[in-house]
This record gives sequence, C-alpha cells and structure tokens, in this order.
Amino acid sequence: MVWGKLAARGALAGYVVAGLGAQAAAETMVVRATGPSAATYKPGSKLGDGGSLTLKAGDVVTLLDAKGTRTLRGPGSFNVAAASAAPANNVMLSALLDTKRVRRARTGAVRGTIGETPAAPPRRPNLWMVDVAQSGTLCVADPAAVRLWRADPAKSGTVRVIGDGVQATASFAAGESVTGWPVAVPVRDGAAYRLSDGSHAADVRFALVSPETAGLDGIASSLIARQCTAQLDLLVDTAALSNGAARN
Repeated sequence: MVWGKLAARGALAGYVVAGLGAQAAAETMVVRATGPSAATYKPGSKLGDGGSLTLKAGDVVTLLDAKGTRTLRGPGSFNVAAASAAPANNVMLSALLDTKRVRRARTGAVRGTIGETPAAPPRRPNLWMVDVAQSGTLCVADPAAVRLWRADPAKSGTVRVIGDGVQATASFAAGESVTGWPVAVPVRDGAAYRLSDGSHAADVRFALVSPETAGLDGIASSLIARQCTAQLDLLVDTAALSNGAARN
C-alpha cells in the first residue's frame, strides 16, 4: 500500500502521516497572526474546537491542526471547528518531514513545490536541511541525517563550518543542491556554528527535538517552543500548498 510505503520513509515522517490520516481530536493552534489583533492570537496559542475568533479589519490569522492549515481574514467571527481544513497532501508533507531519506537534489529539482509558479524562489525540499545562507535556530530531529542545502547549485562550491572548537568543510559539486554535514562537526543541542562560502556567512544554532513528535500540530509546537522560525514558516507554507493540492 502507498500508505505503508510513506510511513516507512522515515521515523518522523511516519508519525506525521499517521497523524494526518487520523481523526483523533488534535489541538488547533495559531501559527501566524498579523493586524490589530496579533497580540491576542500569538503563534503557539491553542484554540478549543468549540471556540471562536473575533477578527478586526486588517487581521490575518493562520491556524494549523493535524489536517493542515487555513487562513482567516477579518473582520468577522469565526468558529474554530467550522473552519476545518481539507486533509493535507501526505506525499508532499512526508517529503518535507522525512528524516531518513534526504536525497541529493540537482539543478531544477528543488525550485519550489507543487502549486508554485516557475518563477517562485527555490525552497528547501526538506524541513531538517540547513540552508547555508540562512541564520537562526535550526531544529533537528535526527542528528545523523542533517544535510546542507543551497539555493543556487549552478557552480561547485565549498562551505566552511566553524565553531564549538572545531572547523571543517563541506563541498557541493556543480549541479548539486544538497550535500552532507561534515562528520567532524558534532550536531548537538545548543551547538552554534558559522557557515561561510567565501562571500556569504550565516550563523546557525542547533536545537534537538523529539523524533517521535506526532502530527503537524505537534511538529509546529516543537518549532515554536525552540524558536525555529524559518522552519515553522516552511512547514506552514507547505501545509497550505498541500491543502490546496488535496482539494484539486
């Protein structure tokens, strides 16, 4: 069965796929909020199924639960249960959340996701990859599966990783977007490193999260708790695209 193959693709991906298909009562949470009421609906805020949101003009609030995301725009009053999302596209989310089989991507293979236009900027095809150009806290579910990713794979390149008393290099071949994290550099909670390709630098701090976190809501909660903002944005954007693909 396709379901079984997806579940086998990785420990975390399996848990998430199971959570997406289940109809157990999962919490709905706020993952984005802008506008006059943003202070009321902070990312991470949990909402009961019987609750409601009252939004003012200019408010935009994105909710996430085990099935996916939905965006509410004010003004108006919205029932949390009535605003249920369509079931998410499991294939798309499994690829994003897979911790085990992070395949090497060549030129053109990672230029966006289903539903994006050809002109859309490239995005990481996997939540757990390290963007060599992006600073910030990066949540890691499987330290042994960490990979480096770059947006422009046209030329070969080398990235130097320095920090925590060690330094090492990782190389990209021409046409390759993904390469392995240097084995000499430990991936552990709180470890901070500077990545440099000679012209750009980014500072990354690792935060380890449980590989057994279930459901989109569980993953989002972990990312919010550890302040892995870029990964939360990627998860929310992909879940939104997944919902759109599931409706088509």
